[in-house]
Amino acid sequence: MMTMKEAAADFLAQKRVAVVGVSRNPQGHGSNIVYQRLRDRGYEVFAVNPNADEIEGDRCYPNLGSIPGGVDAVVIGTSAGNAPAVMQDAVAAGISRVWMHRSFGSGSVSDEATAVGRDSGVTVIDGGCPLMFDPAADFGHKCMRPILTLTGAVPKKV
Repeated sequence: MMTMKEAAADFLAQKRVAVVGVSRNPQGHGSNIVYQRLRDRGYEVFAVNPNADEIEGDRCYPNLGSIPGGVDAVVIGTSAGNAPAVMQDAVAAGISRVWMHRSFGSGSVSDEATAVGRDSGVTVIDGGCPLMFDPAADFGHKCMRPILTLTGAVPKKV
């Protein structure tokens, strides 16, 4: 097992990242905030939403397998109920790093999705947010990280 800090560093070292669950109505939607920040920090990000052709002015893909050239990592920002299907899509696409977003509440974290991923050799980060860690971090997310680690929303080991 890796520490959360090690897993986050490995995840954020990848430059082609898909964000699943971006919304056509981006105001206050966590997936869109992650998508925007990664894009602004120089990542090649891909929006995934089967119900949209465009998000944030960028092309949107219906699933992970439809992204030309594939991706190195995926942030799941869907409901927890949709996370197992997204994880299966990631496994089928050969993606080896998946982060299930979680801050307050259950977020996108699903025990079933975690098991599917880990049984398939995927490094699964089951909680927290990529924006809590450098180089994607901001002050607010950095402040939330220790509190959410204490509550269990950010795992200590991956």
